[in-house]
Amino acid sequence: MLPNETSAGYRAYVMFMLVVVYTFNFIDRQIVGILAVPIKADLALTDTQLGLMGGLAFALFYTALGIPIAMLADRSNRTWIMTIALTVWSAMTALCGTVQNFWQLFAARLGVGVGEAGGVAPAYSLISDYFPPHQRARALSIYSFGIPIGSALGIVFGGLIASKIDWRYAFYSVGIAGVLVAPIFKLTVAEPPRGRYDVAHDDSPAPAIGAIVGKLAKKPSFWIVSFGAASSSMMGYGLFFWLPSFLVRSYGISLLDASLFFGAILLVGGIAGLWLGGSLADRFGKEKRAAYVVIPAIAFIGTVPFYVVGILSPNLTTTFFAMLVPVALGLVWLGPVLSAIQHIVPPNMRATASAIFLFINNLIGIGLGTMAIGMLSDSLEARLGDDSLRYAILAGTSFYVLAALLFLLSARYIEKDWEG
Repeated sequence: MLPNETSAGYRAYVMFMLVVVYTFNFIDRQIVGILAVPIKADLALTDTQLGLMGGLAFALFYTALGIPIAMLADRSNRTWIMTIALTVWSAMTALCGTVQNFWQLFAARLGVGVGEAGGVAPAYSLISDYFPPHQRARALSIYSFGIPIGSALGIVFGGLIASKIDWRYAFYSVGIAGVLVAPIFKLTVAEPPRGRYDVAHDDSPAPAIGAIVGKLAKKPSFWIVSFGAASSSMMGYGLFFWLPSFLVRSYGISLLDASLFFGAILLVGGIAGLWLGGSLADRFGKEKRAAYVVIPAIAFIGTVPFYVVGILSPNLTTTFFAMLVPVALGLVWLGPVLSAIQHIVPPNMRATASAIFLFINNLIGIGLGTMAIGMLSDSLEARLGDDSLRYAILAGTSFYVLAALLFLLSARYIEKDWEG
């Protein structure tokens, strides 16, 4: 067992490994966004089918299995669970390269969701036991760097391989790489004591799911924030999936150029937004807990005018710089909100509470967002042609407005709901 205080160097290494695993999580999750263009042509799919494959196929088991796996993580070794999860989702990603039709691809993406169900909630819990409360928003923001890094790498690497070789080899490559990383993670990342940095240290076993849900039922901020985050994720995940296709269709650029363009936006804007959100929350949240939700609400409202300029501009350079801002602001919420979720429940409930939060966020955000934009694009195609996706994405900004309103509402309750 680790001592109560670990060295700064080892904690930095643990964070590095967690970011690496989360990066593979998002490479495997988002690579289908850039590969949607050649997959659609090769397998003769519609935008609705692409939306189902990119969203619902992944979200079904990812959300359904997340809660029981997180309950296990609240009772047993979290590093083992993450190692097995990484191995499964990476192997299923490699299997995506062998498919011959829509249903085979749908089934393989279900398998990716099964593996990734065990990859995130245990990591949130681990971070809370490696970093004290006043550093958690920043620590969770740094962990969340895996989202823009993984998404950017998946998009750029996928576009490069698909353009130079074949889209199937992109799946093979990232899947095999993830399988190779799994044993390194298990051998070098230790399982820390639960709740060691919390004022009311509690070593008691995790309660049953009914008791956890009962406790959360008394905390309205948890549910309001969960549905607010889900609303924002409908636009966030929808944009991650569809923007490469939008760039190819509406601007006539190559798949490789679209991958480099969007990859740069995600990497620069994403990391800046995540760091900003975590830093502001740790700074202002000490004095007023409402800062953990008010800061993201302001950021969501700020995305809308920049999306309007970026999506409607006929000039690709203008689109690039305009899109940097809303991509950054759209990810500000992660550090503050994930930190708040860890503080709404005791340490022995954190993985399960995180999984319930992720269930709501991802079932709606991934399961419906990508599909909704695809269906709207199909419905507009007869009138707008290749620009149908442009206006479908633009309509998605309304989800950010709804998210902002819900987060502002949750600010009324979060102080009372905070543990300790």
